[in-house]
Amino acid sequence: MSPVLTVAADLVRRGHEVVVYTGSRFEERALAIGARFQALPPEADLDDRTLDSLFPVRATLPPGPAQLSFDFENFFLGHLPAQVRDLRALLAKFPADVVLGELGFWSIPVLSLSMAPEERPTLVTLGSVPLLIQSEDTPAFGAGILPTPGEEARARNRAMNAEVRQVFAELQGFGEATLESLGVTMPDYLFDAPFRRTDHYLQLTVPSFEYPRSDLPEHLQFVGTLPPASGGDHVEPAWWPELSAGRPVVVVTQGTVANTDLNELVIPTVRALADLDVLVVAATVREDGPDLVRQALAEVPNNVRLASFVPFDRLLPHADALVTNGGYGGVQTALYHGVPLVVASASEDKPEVAARVEWSGTGVNLRTGTPEVTELRAAVQTVLHDPGYHSRAGIMAKEISQYNPFETIAEIVDLSARPRGRQKGRSYGPSQWFRYDSSPLVSPPPDR
Repeated sequence: MSPVLTVAADLVRRGHEVVVYTGSRFEERALAIGARFQALPPEADLDDRTLDSLFPVRATLPPGPAQLSFDFENFFLGHLPAQVRDLRALLAKFPADVVLGELGFWSIPVLSLSMAPEERPTLVTLGSVPLLIQSEDTPAFGAGILPTPGEEARARNRAMNAEVRQVFAELQGFGEATLESLGVTMPDYLFDAPFRRTDHYLQLTVPSFEYPRSDLPEHLQFVGTLPPASGGDHVEPAWWPELSAGRPVVVVTQGTVANTDLNELVIPTVRALADLDVLVVAATVREDGPDLVRQALAEVPNNVRLASFVPFDRLLPHADALVTNGGYGGVQTALYHGVPLVVASASEDKPEVAARVEWSGTGVNLRTGTPEVTELRAAVQTVLHDPGYHSRAGIMAKEISQYNPFETIAEIVDLSARPRGRQKGRSYGPSQWFRYDSSPLVSPPPDR
């Protein structure tokens, strides 16, 4: 949601009319940026924070193909008919010039496959995870294997890709049947479809953070990292001046999603760095996070500062290293500020994020989601004392600074505006822009 709302807010500032179509729990955030809002239909309007309680079997599935297949059958594809139905109804009332969504918004491939370009809005997809489209130049997505050059490696990659397609053959059949029920034939491998069936695929990073590929679709482009959200009127804690006191600053976080169990990374990092001459900021990203850390430790080390929510646009400029579980957005924000990383990841797309950190030389990949205290200590010391990591992170930050994703997206929106039945010769204001993130009109925006 964060990347799409960030883009939506910029388009609102530019004077475009924006409707946010997603889960109802995000209504307040959508209205706060000046957009209108429409919730997904009830059968598709799930709270992602409660999936394991709504579907107990999901919690028993290991990360990987089993859990991913469950999620696609029950959420991404399972709710697609209702999502598409209400999207089409919305577009009938709000004839948008652009539909912009993230990778998991499968209505975009359906619109692309079911309508001629001149009969539908321009379709824009934001890439907020590493590129997972299959390529003979890269190993199959998921295992975090680094690419190597040469024909032997390409042959291995082709074999791995074929094996992965076989693993997901049943899910492929489910996806094809789901689209067939919508009157659409899917010609692609399931996980390639969101990349191929859109007008513009915009990857939210820079080329140096991705593996080189010779076979990317022409409509896929790197647009740079979105600027970090502003901390606004966040009140700085009493310890804030210590960030500039001279000691190296190490920030640790498990991000906004995978922070249910702080014993996975935050608490071990606090223990690992307790007696080093560094200032540790544990950004738990949950209201009860500081209390949970205190309960887990007999005593909070003197060099540790606990926080619930801390705006990274204000914290990371002070940081010398970020310890993270590899969320794509958090890693991009660190590199935006030239901060090297220590990454410990095991689920979702995170091992692939960690692999790219390793490949780009911008940090250490621990290759596990539950690292030992000794591993964390050694990795942080390596990143702090080896100038190469700071240098490569700085080079990445310089490359990021040369891109302006807002301008790229705004240009696409401006070029997509078309009269479609309006009176010839009449002048028109900014285009109507409909953005989907996951899901039915429409709450009015607050006065502005």
